[in-house]
Amino acid sequence: MSNTLVAKRYASALFQIAKEQQILSQVEEDLRVVKEVLEYNADLKAVLKSSKLTIDKKKEIVKNAFASVNVYVLNTVLILIDRHREEQIVEVTDQFLELADEAMGIAEAQVYSVSALTDAQREALSATFAAKIGKKSLRIENIVDSNLLGGLRLRIGNRIYDGSLRGKLDRLERKLLS
Repeated sequence: MSNTLVAKRYASALFQIAKEQQILSQVEEDLRVVKEVLEYNADLKAVLKSSKLTIDKKKEIVKNAFASVNVYVLNTVLILIDRHREEQIVEVTDQFLELADEAMGIAEAQVYSVSALTDAQREALSATFAAKIGKKSLRIENIVDSNLLGGLRLRIGNRIYDGSLRGKLDRLERKLLS
């Protein structure tokens, strides 16, 4: 069975529990913390990958590291360790976050701009483009890119909305050359 399919199953089970218990946003926050810790803490990654440590020792370390997270999140991580699927914790988290975003009507978006966006600009972009794609709101990641010259380029999933000066100049160049 492929790793993605396995991750989807674990994520789906956790999602159902979180939805039934009405703690979806709390579980989502806790999973974001777990993911961030696993991605940026090389020592914890090494502990989880180590074949020298017993499963019980790994579980004890994880329990101490994530003592403040929701019990369902912690139990999911511990089950993954029990079943030798430590390397899939981040993938399960990603799958869960996709399910949660879909349920809450949120889409991930990358906004490329010449300067950092203000909160008001983020809200305006979220309101405008969320309506275009049939979502309630956008979770915006702002990426500062001085090559744009001006304007914005927005990426939501596989859609790109290019209102940048660089994009307009490139389109004009193609038009003139054809």
